[in-house]
Amino acid sequence: MEWWMVLGLIFCALMFLFVIGVPVAFSFLFINIIGVYLLWGGEGGINQLILSIYRSVATFSLLPVPLFILMGEIMFRAGIAPRMMDTLDKWLGKIPGRLSLLAVGGGTLFSTLSGSAMAGCAMLGSVLVPEMEKRGYKKTMSIGPIIGSGGLAIMIPPSALGVLLASLSRISVGGMLMAIIIPGIIMALLYAGYIVLRAVMQPDLAPSYQIEQVALAQKLLLTLKYVLPLGTIVFLVIGLMFIGVATPTESAALGALGCFILVFIYRGWNWEVMRTSVASTLRITVMMFMIMTGAMAFSQILAFSGASSGLVSLAGGLNLPPIMILIFMQILLLFLGVFMEPLTIMMVTLPIYMPIVKALGFDPIWFGTIMLINMEMATTTPPFGLVLFVMKGVAPPDTRMTDIYKAGLPFLLCDAVAMGLVMIFPSLALYLPSLM
Repeated sequence: MEWWMVLGLIFCALMFLFVIGVPVAFSFLFINIIGVYLLWGGEGGINQLILSIYRSVATFSLLPVPLFILMGEIMFRAGIAPRMMDTLDKWLGKIPGRLSLLAVGGGTLFSTLSGSAMAGCAMLGSVLVPEMEKRGYKKTMSIGPIIGSGGLAIMIPPSALGVLLASLSRISVGGMLMAIIIPGIIMALLYAGYIVLRAVMQPDLAPSYQIEQVALAQKLLLTLKYVLPLGTIVFLVIGLMFIGVATPTESAALGALGCFILVFIYRGWNWEVMRTSVASTLRITVMMFMIMTGAMAFSQILAFSGASSGLVSLAGGLNLPPIMILIFMQILLLFLGVFMEPLTIMMVTLPIYMPIVKALGFDPIWFGTIMLINMEMATTTPPFGLVLFVMKGVAPPDTRMTDIYKAGLPFLLCDAVAMGLVMIFPSLALYLPSLM
């Protein structure tokens, strides 16, 4: 059988299982079992599949994933983030779209403590949306900034999705985490610029209001108490990794330890927070790793069947500039983001994309950065973006899904601009890794 026929059959079967509602992990497992039985020699192939599943998770580079998730769960459930938001609020003056800018600033800062876009959106939505509604903010300026900035958790370390992408692609985890910092900041700046421009052009969307004057000494005290300690966590996770003192796994462990210490200082020892944080981390990690084990075996089946090498040869034989092939790859990812969640998209496409990327001579870290921006967009792409459904859960009762879709679209365009900038100027992604 030709490689393209094998590839077509595998993908049709996989998509069929997705459509009928079979969980992603079990869909991969079912396809893998049939694939290895037919292609790898019956029972011997099944034994090889078991070894492949073990090897795919028994790797040191994946240890930061549960630790990054644990950090986000602790900070979210301990309720420390609202105090940070209140402190940032006191520093903002009377500027257009004040609360919307607070959502972007708070979302960016919270992203440095949490690898979960859904946790960021839930925190920002529950804290800020009621206040925005009370101040007369229209849904475009109350919901939209939270949808956009909540997703920044994918683009700013600690990013669990970034670690998974690097592990699956066999590239440096530390380099990948450094590469996404500048693009993530650019996305936040684009959000802020859009908010200010829109608020100036249409003041009724974000009405101004009287602001309570706060003494400088009180601002500094609150910053010292609630923001500076969080900066210490950021240094433990990003700073130590950047200067080469700690590996990504060691940085993640120190960051998680720092979060436990902060919660103890602010709230005392709270068994309920610890229990729910660990339980949620365990549940999310098991789900991620089950999907990943299936995806790793899936990539081996594609390679064994000749599909991977066939696709590389096909891409190399196209009479197109490499950058056009890259753009078509991103368009396909955007299309998949309409129907699927980011982890599933990565697991399906990375085994195919990475051999092509290397054959075309692109830097894998640069490509990984562009792909992560795409995955951030997938969380906010109608109609099935996960962040959109989280936003619906914390939004006022009269909020419709169409309101959420409309509010998120301008921020999707900002993401597209950021993706274009990284494509045009690769140094935006590669500068920090080059300094490590």
